Formats: sequence, structure tokens, C-alpha cells
Amino acid sequence: MAMRKSGPLDAMVGARIRMLRVNRGISQAILAERIGVTFQQVKKYEQGANRVGASRLAQIAYVLDVSVGEFFESSGAGSPRSDSPGRLLDEPDARRAPRTFARTPDSRVQPCIAKLVESTADRTSGAKITAAHLNAVDPGQRRKFPSRG
Repeated sequence: MAMRKSGPLDAMVGARIRMLRVNRGISQAILAERIGVTFQQVKKYEQGANRVGASRLAQIAYVLDVSVGEFFESSGAGSPRSDSPGRLLDEPDARRAPRTFARTPDSRVQPCIAKLVESTADRTSGAKITAAHLNAVDPGQRRKFPSRG
């Protein structure tokens, strides 16, 4: 019997598992315990190193309170959409935004945060971002972005 290797779809499903798990604040160990595997196995699923069987995927969906379809975000052409949540959250620092948004206690502030992010994206779309821009946006941080001179 031929061994089945994991492929790009397995990696996409694994990334979605990770994103949904992190969004819900569930550790790999807790997810593993609830679906009856080791945390190392969950790690392999998330990395796309191991394939997730249909019944196991259904268990994961139940624990994460999503439909099985949530793990398949392709546009129909087999590749993830460029604006899909899984793809967007692969960007550095992108996971900080939803966590911070979710921690905002005042529901009246949340739409303001969304509007701020949208207007910032609209203004900088296609614009050349310089080190001065980044340092102005992030003045309290210790890191400074190097200028390209």
C-alpha cells in the first residue's frame, strides 16, 4: 500500500486549524486532549506535516465551534484567496490586531478601531512607506526602522 504524503491542501487546513485555535485562546495541549491525540500530533496537523482525517477534522471543528467547511478557504481554483483571513494572518504582526480588537472592552470603540485601520490602509495603499512613516506610527517602541538611504 502506497504511503500518502501531505500536500498544499493539508498545509492550508493546518494553518486554518491554528488560526481558529489561536483566535479562541485554546492551546495545542487542550485541543489535543479534547480530540484524543498528543499535542505533538496537533502541531504536525497545524504545520501540514500530517494529514487530518475526515473524522478527526470533524472533532476539531466541534471543539473549535466551526463547521468543517471553515477549514477550506480556497477560491475554487485550489489556492487561497489573497484576502482570506488565513492568508492575511500569515503576515508578521497581523495576529496582534484581532487579539487587541477582541480585548477592547468598550464595544463603541471597536468600530472606531476598524475605521482607523481601514482609513490607514486606504491612505497607504500604493504609497511608498518610509522608515520615517513607520517610526512616526510606532513612536513608543524601542525598535527603530532603518531608513534606506
